Amino acid sequence: MNNSLTSTTMGRPGIVAFVSGDVTGDNVIDQVYLTGTKTSDSPYIQNITLHVRDGRTGVTTSIPLHNNAGYDPTLFLGDFTGSGVDQIVISMATGGSGGIINYYIVSFAGNQARLLFDSDVYNNQYQYDVTYQDNYKVEVVSRPNNEKYIIDISLKGADYLNEIYDQNGKLKSPITGFVDPLSGLYPVDFDANGVYELLAYQKISGRYHADGLGYILNTLGWKNNGFALQEQYVAIYGAQM
Repeated sequence: MNNSLTSTTMGRPGIVAFVSGDVTGDNVIDQVYLTGTKTSDSPYIQNITLHVRDGRTGVTTSIPLHNNAGYDPTLFLGDFTGSGVDQIVISMATGGSGGIINYYIVSFAGNQARLLFDSDVYNNQYQYDVTYQDNYKVEVVSRPNNEKYIIDISLKGADYLNEIYDQNGKLKSPITGFVDPLSGLYPVDFDANGVYELLAYQKISGRYHADGLGYILNTLGWKNNGFALQEQYVAIYGAQM
């Protein structure tokens, strides 16, 4: 099978991503692929659907996706639960200004599709408050774990700071920023035990998207039948310019 967009005929579904591996747990290699419909004069793909062809029986199962349109759909296979069977990671970029990407992780062990991760659920759960403070500081509060971070923006530049602060470093008016939904979700085996964790990126912005302050980095690991927060970091831009 071909994993390139050349396999997609305009207006007709075609294969847009392909991987192979044992996702059923019977030690026989299966074929996993996404199909979608190419949009005229655009790399935008619609009606993206997951398919698994059982390597032992030859039976193909089609699995619909809630968010089923986007750019550059990809597949990755890896064991995230410690079961010894690979799960399927699906990603597709939305193409919006925030660089938002939709993600799913699907288990197909025993030929039964089970959704383990949905970026919509994650984005609803991992919410943040971004508030500008006096003296060139921005407070970021992570609601799920009630953690607070302070970002120093004093190196942002005089023009930027003079729009926001008076000569004494006091806010001229209240300002709130925001944290975007997921813009990256990366499989990483942090402890080298053969089981992947997830490293999730969410951009912290000030007054607008281009006013980037840094990123929230959450590491998630499988625990009690779901992905749980293990560690959280705030990464900031070096010079804050």
